[in-house]
Amino acid sequence: MEATNASIPPESDPDLAVGLALVRKARRIRLIETVKLGIVWLVLLALLTAGLLQLRISPQYAFQHAGFVLRGVGTTIGVSVVSILIASGLALFGALGRLSRNPIAQGVSGLYISVIRGTPLLIQVYFIYLGLPQIGQQLKELGYPQLAEIFTLGAIEAGILALSLNYGAYMTEIFRAGLQAVGHGQYEAAAALGMTRWQMLRRIILPQAIRIIIPDVGNQFIAMQKDSALVSIMGVWEITFRANRLARKDAKFIEMLLVAAIIYWILTVVSSWLQSRLEKRMAHAYER
Repeated sequence: MEATNASIPPESDPDLAVGLALVRKARRIRLIETVKLGIVWLVLLALLTAGLLQLRISPQYAFQHAGFVLRGVGTTIGVSVVSILIASGLALFGALGRLSRNPIAQGVSGLYISVIRGTPLLIQVYFIYLGLPQIGQQLKELGYPQLAEIFTLGAIEAGILALSLNYGAYMTEIFRAGLQAVGHGQYEAAAALGMTRWQMLRRIILPQAIRIIIPDVGNQFIAMQKDSALVSIMGVWEITFRANRLARKDAKFIEMLLVAAIIYWILTVVSSWLQSRLEKRMAHAYER
């Protein structure tokens, strides 16, 4: 009986041996390039550190108070995670509205996207945190105290709502493109099976569109972690607020802002790594 290909050692198969050699060579090249890049980064960081020390920046103060700033990481991540989840829901409904033939749905989604994308995020934060309570006060004077309470939000709730509305508008186009990327034949096949539009969306369209949407949603989440610093203006004790509080107290602005910047940088690196892992996992799930 002839030996199968699986039992043939690489050394006895010239083509396989050449392929393995090329793979090893490519890995060595990537490793060397990574090491070179790491050396360049270390040199640049060393030069930057030396320059800051010449300006009498106190690294001891930064290390001593870094723990206080780090305690805001949980709040930053929590606000970002909740906001991206709500924003994803808003983006999905916004995309469905844009793709709908209903003029009311198109009008509502179009106006929402235009207003949010046409105004600064900072203005939206101020409007929700300071403007909505004013509306609530007017409702209370008109005799609707329970309805007035809905418009009076805490700092964290207002920040989450502002980030969700803002990113939901921008992510609407991401979801719309993902839904449109699914072949029209998928819709026809689902309709031929007698599925309703909701069943079609939930069972056929969304599972395929998610693969296209996930990478861009990951990028939006990374950006949201940094934009969440704007909630510090409302007194939310996240990374930026804590760093700014110490900076104002002891006039150590560079030290504390560097600590905050490094923490945001680390969060970005970790989030990017998790995003790449998720993309690879989803890609393997669709391999035959």
